[in-house]
Amino acid sequence: MTIRVVVADDQELVRGAFAMILDTEPDMEVVAEAADGAEAVAAVERHSPDVLVLDIRMPLMDGIEATRRLAGHPVRVLMLTTFGQDEYIVDALRAGASGFLLKDVRRAELVQAVRVVAAGESLLAPSVTTRLIETAVRRQGPPAGSWAGTDRLTPRERETLQLLGRGLTNTEIAAAMVVTEHTVKTHVSGVLSKLGLRDRAQAVVAAYESGLVVAGQPSPSGE
Repeated sequence: MTIRVVVADDQELVRGAFAMILDTEPDMEVVAEAADGAEAVAAVERHSPDVLVLDIRMPLMDGIEATRRLAGHPVRVLMLTTFGQDEYIVDALRAGASGFLLKDVRRAELVQAVRVVAAGESLLAPSVTTRLIETAVRRQGPPAGSWAGTDRLTPRERETLQLLGRGLTNTEIAAAMVVTEHTVKTHVSGVLSKLGLRDRAQAVVAAYESGLVVAGQPSPSGE
């Protein structure tokens, strides 16, 4: 199966470099490039790609608004960002982004990230992602109130959401909760369904904004 990709960035050199890297992969095809959010939305609607690699800050329409416009479309959005743009991370996740990459990402990491989100997973494995989210939440201040629906979670689902917020994998969550990975998958599915979340990436935001995870607070494991 070929992964169809659209690359959107207002910097032509960055856009071209990313497109060239991805297009040389045997299992990928870059079907279009875009210089702003409006072009990105149009390209997705025209070509129906599997993954949209999207710069978070662009003229005319930024990556966050473009992601909002694509709500309901099956395309998976992989955001490009820098450490100086931490404040946009939470909004991008709310809009439906499935993960983030720094613009100075290595070739192998870019290729792997596209494969991960194309497979329906969220890109939360790199520790930088959780750190960016925590920084963004910390800057925005304490949560305004509980995330709608958290009161419907079972105690085990709430614990799962807390561990998701810390960026733990299913294997790590299973070890922390002393259950099987299959049970963890069931809990994760319940969390996403009850809170109306698209994927684990949005679950991280929900964990912080519901107060289950507090920025700067040590993880349950003490790490």
